[in-house]
Amino acid sequence: MRDRHDLDVTTETLDRRYLRMPHSERGMIVGLFGGSFNPPHEGHALVAEIAIKRLGLDQLWWMVTPGNPLKSRNQLAPLAERIAESERVAANPRVKVTAFEQTLGVSYTANTLARVKARNPHVHFIWIMGADSLQTFHKWQKWQEIARTFPIAVIDRPGATLSFLSSKMARTFDFARVDEDDARVLWKKRAPAWTFIHGPRSGLSSTAIRNGSLPGAAE
Repeated sequence: MRDRHDLDVTTETLDRRYLRMPHSERGMIVGLFGGSFNPPHEGHALVAEIAIKRLGLDQLWWMVTPGNPLKSRNQLAPLAERIAESERVAANPRVKVTAFEQTLGVSYTANTLARVKARNPHVHFIWIMGADSLQTFHKWQKWQEIARTFPIAVIDRPGATLSFLSSKMARTFDFARVDEDDARVLWKKRAPAWTFIHGPRSGLSSTAIRNGSLPGAAE
């Protein structure tokens, strides 16, 4: 997911605050929204806004990852560039853009979440993901462990509204689904617990932006 060269370049060019976990207070409700954001766009910002509003978040950590093992790195923009663009797109003051995963020495989301949980035992975290990620979620390393670490909020995306019915994740954890009307108390649920949140959808796509094509599924 990352290599030594990438780490060295990031350390040299990034403000050190991006390489630390954002500060949070005991009892806060914090959303974790991770992705390559290559590039970030208003569709990502919309997911963040919906999550903050519907889940009652005190903060949302916009986690810009060094890379995604399920995607090619050939067109991956430098981490510093993706962070700068994320800061521009994510205007809500509750959003904290961060790249702390770069310094953890781990390569997969499951390991990252385990570190976050260990370092912040008194914070209530919710993993945020777009509905378009549900179809491939079972391909993530230790995906069931991820589902058992923090509650998950799946935010609707164009063309993915029915994915919560057909995905392996949804079928496996059907027993743990929380009604959308109870999304605001999702943080109180013990993982595994997840909900699907409908709302406004943006057709913007990182892939389409890079390729100059029509919007498709966002990254």
